[in-house]
Amino acid sequence: MSRAMNRRFFLQTSLAAGVVAAAGRLPLFAADEKRPLFGISLAEWSLHGELFGKKLDHLDFAKTAKEEFGIEAVEYVNQFFKDKAKDADYLAQMKTRAADHGVRSLLIMVDGEGQLGAAEPEKRKQTVENHKKWVEAAATLGCHSVRVNAASSGTYEEQIERAADGLHQLTEFAEQHNLSVLVENHGGLSSNGEWLAKVMQTVDHPHCGTLPDFGNFRIQGDEWYDRYKGVEELMPFAQAVSAKSHDFDEQGNETRTDYTRMMKIVLDAGYRGFVGIEYEGKMLSERDGIRKTKALMERVRDELAPSYKA
Repeated sequence: MSRAMNRRFFLQTSLAAGVVAAAGRLPLFAADEKRPLFGISLAEWSLHGELFGKKLDHLDFAKTAKEEFGIEAVEYVNQFFKDKAKDADYLAQMKTRAADHGVRSLLIMVDGEGQLGAAEPEKRKQTVENHKKWVEAAATLGCHSVRVNAASSGTYEEQIERAADGLHQLTEFAEQHNLSVLVENHGGLSSNGEWLAKVMQTVDHPHCGTLPDFGNFRIQGDEWYDRYKGVEELMPFAQAVSAKSHDFDEQGNETRTDYTRMMKIVLDAGYRGFVGIEYEGKMLSERDGIRKTKALMERVRDELAPSYKA
């Protein structure tokens, strides 16, 4: 049995046993709901301008997702509650506010805690320690995962081994909390789909997966990796997906990514979890960009629904 098949088997049997209710491949919808082909969630980074500008309080993010956009699942970013990872009262407020609005907390995107693939073993170990508080916070909030980065240095092969080592250490800790550790293509070699797939194969753990982002395939400078090839390479390990958007044409299509083509890649891989809106454009306001992205995702979902089973 291949690693990808092992991963699918783990996720399917975990659902049957009621063990993991959250990995991206698992149906995260109530039994009495008419399950859509895929769910639509909102990544908090879509509102980073408002959050950094203090026009929106992080504690109101879940409420905004539901009331402003009709979205019932969210992905947090640790930058907006950086000093609150161990604040039990604050986390309790987050959890209560999300629950009060019927919003599911899916994951925390973790940045700024060091390189999990640092060249020195002690630095890797320290980075793992830095991430543990976010794993615990995610567990408190009822999330299924933390999203991390696989930053490293050295040769191509050295970075595979170093990133895999740091990820494996953190994944073993996350497993104790019934959470997964997900890596996003996020610059450097992590934006090389083949490289990141090899990292996943090296870690070889069902609680370690990927969060393919439609747009983050710039390796460095003007060096870009093909986004469709990259997503296809990362989908066998995906437990979440990020629908990055920037600009739209007059027909409402994203100008950098063919969403229909991309979502076929996602669905062909067997993924039926949530796909997160992550708007980063400048032509529209953040809120209008979120609305445009949601409308496009709903249109693509309706177009593809006859060809796929939910």
